[in-house]
Amino acid sequence: MARTIWDSTVGKKTVMAVSGLIMLLYLVAHMIGNLKIYFGAGEFNHYAHWLRTVGEPFMHYEWTLWLIRIVLVSAVIAHATSAYQLSRRDIKARPSKYVHRRPRASYATRTMRWGGVILGLFIVWHLLDLTTGTVHSGGFQEGHPYQNVVDTFSTWYGNVVYIVAMLALGLHVRHGVWSAAQTLGVGSRARDRALKTVADVLALLLTAGFIAVPVGVMTGVVS
Repeated sequence: MARTIWDSTVGKKTVMAVSGLIMLLYLVAHMIGNLKIYFGAGEFNHYAHWLRTVGEPFMHYEWTLWLIRIVLVSAVIAHATSAYQLSRRDIKARPSKYVHRRPRASYATRTMRWGGVILGLFIVWHLLDLTTGTVHSGGFQEGHPYQNVVDTFSTWYGNVVYIVAMLALGLHVRHGVWSAAQTLGVGSRARDRALKTVADVLALLLTAGFIAVPVGVMTGVVS
């Protein structure tokens, strides 16, 4: 049954919608946590340490964090795989381009695929920068996330990469939330306006919330 569902277009769209919502919940929590940087190094570092001790003593040190990581990686893989396979099916079904582009197609819809690629590359860079420290500038300090974040956003390229990725994220969320609602049967003509408003607000809040961190460093509010 699972294979039959996965092989169907509806099944892939459902997997894409559910995995997208899982990542959206994470993004909201991640954004709120990031904004703790405005309360100083002590508060932000304590929050980062707390993430590794959630569930103790029942859960061992970092077990909960690793469980979250596994769920997120699974969601990213499922989302990307279903998106790629649906895209291939769409191309096979219509190998030649449409003569006229749909006038109501939004910019976010038209750039959804490239936005996904940008976000995928950003995730790799972000992990190598602030998790492993492989590409980190200024000398990565294990256990000092506040200073590591400040180091990253003290460079022009760190700000450019992050802000461009967050703008792509906003467009992706704006289209994705509404699309997921349609796939999961939540959408209807009566709810379309409300759902689009919710998608717009979520996209705006996430984009502004994430970009607030590099802006804080650039303006010297966070230093």
